[in-house]
Amino acid sequence: MLQQLLSNSKIEENSAQKAQIYTEEELNKATNNFSESNVVGQGGYRTVYIGTLANPMVFAIKRSKVVDRGQIKQFINEVIIFFQIKHPNVIKLLGCCLETPVPLLVYEFITNDNLFHHLHDEGFVSSMAWKMRLRIATQTDTALAHMHSAPMHIIHRDVKSANILLDDEYTAKVFDFGVSRLVPMDQTQLSTLVQPTLGYIDLEYFHSGLLMNKSYVYSFGVVLVELLIGEKSVLMDRPEKHRSLATYFIPLLEEVRLNKVLENRVAKEGDSE
Repeated sequence: MLQQLLSNSKIEENSAQKAQIYTEEELNKATNNFSESNVVGQGGYRTVYIGTLANPMVFAIKRSKVVDRGQIKQFINEVIIFFQIKHPNVIKLLGCCLETPVPLLVYEFITNDNLFHHLHDEGFVSSMAWKMRLRIATQTDTALAHMHSAPMHIIHRDVKSANILLDDEYTAKVFDFGVSRLVPMDQTQLSTLVQPTLGYIDLEYFHSGLLMNKSYVYSFGVVLVELLIGEKSVLMDRPEKHRSLATYFIPLLEEVRLNKVLENRVAKEGDSE
Protein backbone atom coordinates (compact mmCIF):
# COMPACT_ATOMS: atom_id res chain seq x y z
CA MET A 1 0.00 0.00 0.00
CA LEU A 2 2.73 2.47 0.97
CA GLN A 3 4.74 1.62 -2.15
CA GLN A 4 1.70 2.46 -4.26
CA LEU A 5 1.22 5.77 -2.44
CA LEU A 6 4.87 6.77 -2.82
CA SER A 7 4.85 5.98 -6.51
CA ASN A 8 1.56 7.80 -7.07
CA SER A 9 2.33 10.72 -9.36
CA LYS A 10 -0.08 13.13 -7.63
CA ILE A 11 1.58 12.62 -4.26
CA GLU A 12 5.03 12.99 -5.81
CA GLU A 13 4.06 16.23 -7.54
CA ASN A 14 2.59 17.75 -4.37
CA SER A 15 5.19 16.46 -1.94
CA ALA A 16 7.55 18.87 -0.21
CA GLN A 17 10.11 16.06 0.07
CA LYS A 18 11.00 12.99 -1.99
CA ALA A 19 11.22 9.55 -0.46
CA GLN A 20 14.38 7.48 -0.50
CA ILE A 21 13.74 3.76 -0.24
CA TYR A 22 16.26 1.87 1.90
CA THR A 23 16.72 -1.89 1.95
CA GLU A 24 16.43 -3.87 5.16
CA GLU A 25 20.01 -5.04 4.62
CA GLU A 26 21.26 -1.42 4.50
CA LEU A 27 19.53 -0.52 7.77
CA ASN A 28 20.61 -3.74 9.51
CA LYS A 29 24.21 -2.91 8.61
CA ALA A 30 23.82 0.73 9.65
CA THR A 31 22.53 -0.21 13.12
CA ASN A 32 24.64 -3.33 13.76
CA ASN A 33 21.49 -5.44 13.35
CA PHE A 34 19.47 -3.05 15.50
CA SER A 35 21.79 -3.52 18.45
CA GLU A 36 20.68 -2.29 21.87
CA SER A 37 23.84 -0.15 21.94
CA ASN A 38 22.35 1.85 19.03
CA VAL A 39 19.11 2.67 20.87
CA VAL A 40 18.68 6.42 21.40
CA GLY A 41 14.98 6.56 22.28
CA GLN A 42 12.07 4.43 23.44
CA GLY A 43 8.31 4.84 23.27
CA GLY A 44 5.35 2.65 24.14
CA TYR A 45 5.29 1.01 20.72
CA ARG A 46 8.46 2.25 19.02
CA THR A 47 12.23 2.21 19.39
CA VAL A 48 14.54 4.77 17.78
CA TYR A 49 18.05 3.71 16.73
CA ILE A 50 21.06 5.66 15.52
CA GLY A 51 22.50 4.40 12.25
CA THR A 52 25.50 5.20 10.06
CA LEU A 53 25.86 4.62 6.33
CA ALA A 54 29.12 4.44 4.41
CA ASN A 55 28.97 8.06 3.07
CA PRO A 56 29.23 8.63 6.23
CA MET A 57 25.76 9.81 7.13
CA VAL A 58 24.25 9.58 10.60
CA PHE A 59 20.50 9.19 10.89
CA ALA A 60 17.75 7.95 13.21
CA ILE A 61 15.54 4.95 12.45
CA LYS A 62 12.13 4.46 14.01
CA ARG A 63 11.15 0.79 14.37
CA SER A 64 7.85 -0.54 15.65
CA LYS A 65 7.89 -2.95 18.60
CA VAL A 66 4.48 -4.29 17.58
CA VAL A 67 3.31 -5.74 14.28
CA ASP A 68 -0.40 -5.08 13.84
CA ARG A 69 -2.73 -3.22 11.53
CA GLY A 70 -2.84 -0.16 13.80
CA GLN A 71 0.95 0.30 13.81
CA ILE A 72 1.19 -0.23 10.06
CA LYS A 73 -1.51 2.41 9.55
CA GLN A 74 0.28 4.89 11.85
CA PHE A 75 3.64 4.45 10.12
CA ILE A 76 2.06 4.87 6.68
CA ASN A 77 0.19 7.94 7.92
CA GLU A 78 3.45 9.42 9.22
CA VAL A 79 5.14 9.01 5.83
CA ILE A 80 2.23 10.65 4.00
CA ILE A 81 2.16 13.56 6.48
CA PHE A 82 5.91 14.16 6.33
CA PHE A 83 6.02 14.36 2.57
CA GLN A 84 3.58 17.28 2.71
CA ILE A 85 5.88 19.35 4.94
CA LYS A 86 9.02 21.34 4.29
CA HIS A 87 9.93 23.59 7.20
CA PRO A 88 13.21 24.23 9.06
CA ASN A 89 11.54 23.51 12.41
CA VAL A 90 10.08 20.15 11.43
CA ILE A 91 12.36 17.12 11.48
CA LYS A 92 13.21 15.75 8.02
CA LEU A 93 12.03 12.29 7.04
CA LEU A 94 14.75 11.01 4.72
CA GLY A 95 13.03 7.84 3.60
CA CYS A 96 11.77 4.43 4.65
CA CYS A 97 12.20 0.69 4.29
CA LEU A 98 9.24 -1.28 2.93
CA GLU A 99 10.70 -4.78 3.35
CA THR A 100 9.60 -5.20 6.97
CA PRO A 101 6.06 -5.97 8.25
CA VAL A 102 5.83 -2.39 9.61
CA PRO A 103 7.82 0.15 7.54
CA LEU A 104 11.04 1.45 9.06
CA LEU A 105 11.24 5.26 9.02
CA VAL A 106 14.56 7.04 8.51
CA TYR A 107 15.01 10.61 9.82
CA GLU A 108 17.76 13.17 10.13
CA PHE A 109 19.54 12.59 13.44
CA ILE A 110 19.04 15.35 16.01
CA THR A 111 21.89 15.29 18.50
CA ASN A 112 20.70 17.32 21.50
CA ASP A 113 17.78 15.28 22.84
CA ASN A 114 14.31 16.76 23.35
CA LEU A 115 12.87 19.75 25.17
CA PHE A 116 11.34 17.62 27.95
CA HIS A 117 14.76 16.37 29.03
CA HIS A 118 16.27 19.85 28.98
CA LEU A 119 13.47 21.20 31.15
CA HIS A 120 12.99 18.34 33.60
CA ASP A 121 16.03 16.04 33.85
CA GLU A 122 18.43 16.73 36.72
CA GLY A 123 21.42 17.20 34.46
CA PHE A 124 19.69 19.95 32.47
CA VAL A 125 17.40 21.81 34.89
CA SER A 126 17.83 25.62 34.82
CA SER A 127 20.46 25.38 32.06
CA MET A 128 18.23 27.08 29.48
CA ALA A 129 18.38 30.86 29.25
CA TRP A 130 15.16 32.87 28.91
CA LYS A 131 16.04 34.00 25.36
CA MET A 132 16.65 30.39 24.34
CA ARG A 133 13.29 29.29 25.75
CA LEU A 134 11.57 32.14 23.92
CA ARG A 135 13.28 31.21 20.65
CA ILE A 136 12.30 27.54 20.99
CA ALA A 137 8.68 28.56 21.66
CA THR A 138 8.65 30.87 18.64
CA GLN A 139 10.17 28.25 16.33
CA THR A 140 7.69 25.60 17.45
CA ASP A 141 4.78 27.98 17.00
CA THR A 142 6.01 28.86 13.50
CA ALA A 143 6.18 25.17 12.54
CA LEU A 144 2.68 24.42 13.87
CA ALA A 145 1.25 27.51 12.16
CA HIS A 146 2.86 26.43 8.88
CA MET A 147 1.20 23.02 9.12
CA HIS A 148 -2.18 24.59 9.78
CA SER A 149 -1.90 27.04 6.89
CA ALA A 150 -1.53 24.34 4.23
CA PRO A 151 -4.47 23.57 1.86
CA MET A 152 -4.78 20.31 3.80
CA HIS A 153 -4.35 21.30 7.46
CA ILE A 154 -1.98 19.01 9.35
CA ILE A 155 -3.14 18.60 12.95
CA HIS A 156 -0.34 17.08 15.03
CA ARG A 157 -2.52 15.61 17.84
CA ASP A 158 0.47 14.93 20.13
CA VAL A 159 2.17 18.27 20.74
CA LYS A 160 4.30 17.95 23.88
CA SER A 161 7.80 18.86 25.03
CA ALA A 162 9.07 15.32 24.36
CA ASN A 163 8.12 15.73 20.68
CA ILE A 164 10.18 18.89 20.25
CA LEU A 165 13.76 17.90 19.46
CA LEU A 166 16.74 20.26 19.78
CA ASP A 167 19.82 20.29 17.59
CA ASP A 168 23.34 21.44 18.56
CA GLU A 169 22.30 25.08 18.24
CA TYR A 170 19.07 24.48 20.21
CA THR A 171 16.94 24.88 17.10
CA ALA A 172 13.51 23.30 17.66
CA LYS A 173 12.40 20.43 15.42
CA VAL A 174 8.81 19.16 15.75
CA PHE A 175 8.71 15.35 15.66
CA ASP A 176 6.40 12.30 15.69
CA PHE A 177 3.49 12.62 13.28
CA GLY A 178 2.14 9.06 13.64
CA VAL A 179 -1.25 10.15 15.00
CA SER A 180 -1.50 13.39 13.00
CA ARG A 181 -4.39 14.03 10.64
CA LEU A 182 -4.86 15.85 7.34
CA VAL A 183 -7.98 18.04 7.41
CA PRO A 184 -9.31 19.94 4.34
CA MET A 185 -9.18 23.74 4.72
CA ASP A 186 -12.98 24.06 4.53
CA GLN A 187 -13.51 21.49 7.31
CA THR A 188 -13.44 22.93 10.84
CA GLN A 189 -13.63 19.72 12.85
CA LEU A 190 -13.12 15.98 12.54
CA SER A 191 -14.59 13.17 14.62
CA THR A 192 -11.76 10.84 15.61
CA LEU A 193 -10.56 8.47 18.30
CA VAL A 194 -8.92 10.53 21.06
CA GLN A 195 -5.14 10.03 21.29
CA PRO A 196 -4.34 11.55 24.66
CA THR A 197 -1.02 12.25 26.30
CA LEU A 198 -1.77 12.89 29.94
CA GLY A 199 -1.54 16.58 30.80
CA TYR A 200 -1.49 17.83 27.20
CA ILE A 201 -4.87 16.76 25.84
CA ASP A 202 -7.42 19.44 24.96
CA LEU A 203 -10.28 18.74 27.39
CA GLU A 204 -12.97 19.64 24.84
CA TYR A 205 -11.46 17.17 22.39
CA PHE A 206 -11.12 14.57 25.16
CA HIS A 207 -14.81 14.76 26.09
CA SER A 208 -16.32 15.20 22.61
CA GLY A 209 -13.93 13.28 20.33
CA LEU A 210 -14.17 16.25 17.93
CA LEU A 211 -10.73 17.25 16.67
CA MET A 212 -10.75 20.99 15.92
CA ASN A 213 -8.34 22.86 13.66
CA LYS A 214 -6.92 24.55 16.75
CA SER A 215 -7.05 21.62 19.17
CA TYR A 216 -3.25 21.74 19.22
CA VAL A 217 -3.34 25.22 20.81
CA TYR A 218 -4.18 23.77 24.24
CA SER A 219 -1.30 21.28 24.03
CA PHE A 220 1.13 23.94 22.85
CA GLY A 221 -0.06 26.18 25.69
CA VAL A 222 0.99 23.49 28.18
CA VAL A 223 4.46 23.41 26.56
CA LEU A 224 4.68 27.21 26.97
CA VAL A 225 3.87 26.86 30.67
CA GLU A 226 6.58 24.19 31.01
CA LEU A 227 9.04 26.67 29.52
CA LEU A 228 7.94 29.38 31.96
CA ILE A 229 7.81 27.51 35.25
CA GLY A 230 9.86 24.37 34.65
CA GLU A 231 7.15 21.96 35.87
CA LYS A 232 6.01 18.75 34.17
CA SER A 233 2.57 18.55 32.56
CA VAL A 234 1.35 16.28 35.38
CA LEU A 235 2.59 16.14 38.97
CA MET A 236 1.01 13.57 41.26
CA ASP A 237 2.23 15.26 44.46
CA ARG A 238 -0.10 18.24 43.91
CA PRO A 239 -3.71 18.30 45.19
CA GLU A 240 -5.92 16.37 42.77
CA LYS A 241 -7.56 19.44 41.20
CA HIS A 242 -4.13 20.92 40.41
CA ARG A 243 -2.28 17.81 39.22
CA SER A 244 -2.63 18.96 35.62
CA LEU A 245 -0.22 21.79 34.85
CA ALA A 246 -2.96 23.71 33.04
CA THR A 247 -5.40 23.61 35.97
CA TYR A 248 -2.57 24.60 38.31
CA PHE A 249 -1.39 27.50 36.15
CA ILE A 250 -4.67 29.15 35.05
CA PRO A 251 -5.72 30.39 38.55
CA LEU A 252 -2.23 31.82 39.07
CA LEU A 253 -2.54 33.68 35.78
CA GLU A 254 -6.00 35.00 36.64
CA GLU A 255 -4.85 36.13 40.08
CA VAL A 256 -1.66 37.74 38.71
CA ARG A 257 0.57 35.55 40.86
CA LEU A 258 2.98 34.32 38.18
CA ASN A 259 6.00 35.75 39.98
CA LYS A 260 5.52 33.08 42.65
CA VAL A 261 5.96 30.16 40.22
CA LEU A 262 8.23 31.31 37.39
CA GLU A 263 11.39 29.23 37.06
CA ASN A 264 14.20 31.16 38.79
CA ARG A 265 16.27 31.82 35.68
CA VAL A 266 13.19 32.90 33.71
CA ALA A 267 12.15 35.35 36.44
CA LYS A 268 15.65 36.82 36.79
CA GLU A 269 16.48 37.16 33.09
CA GLY A 270 12.94 38.22 32.16
CA ASP A 271 13.06 41.07 34.68
CA SER A 272 16.42 42.26 33.35
CA GLU A 273 14.84 42.78 29.92
